[in-house]
Amino acid sequence: MDNVDASVRSRMMSGIRGRDTKPEMVVRRYLHSKGFRFRVHRRDLPGKPDLALPKWKSAIMVHGCFWHGHERCRYFRMPASHTDFWSAKIAANVVRDFAAAEALRSLGWRVLVIWECAIRAHPEAALHVLQAQIRGQATCVEIAAPRDQLEVKAE
Repeated sequence: MDNVDASVRSRMMSGIRGRDTKPEMVVRRYLHSKGFRFRVHRRDLPGKPDLALPKWKSAIMVHGCFWHGHERCRYFRMPASHTDFWSAKIAANVVRDFAAAEALRSLGWRVLVIWECAIRAHPEAALHVLQAQIRGQATCVEIAAPRDQLEVKAE
């Protein structure tokens, strides 16, 4: 059962942005200050990555823990109401993210995913790792901090 009226909930949900989010802006400001130049939300690339660095052939996805279903993360909890809707929506987001990453990799792009929890818990360390991974050799990188400890997975 929802605590607020349907019209209030609708207004609240419509205020949630899909681009230019706070974590995305933190990453963009940091990378720009370090001299990286990038394109934002390139429509010609699969999944319209949040940042595309053509010089490094790297696509960066900044994932919100709730919207992208970050398992084991304290920022992700399935809502108690409308669970069928939310579980289907989040599952579709996860499938879409995987397909976009695979399509980017098949085009020769490196995919770097940085999760909201990493930016919140360890902003300096997470962004430093991201900067190093842009210059690195791994084709797929995931930076997260689901339990307040920075984790980096690279292939």
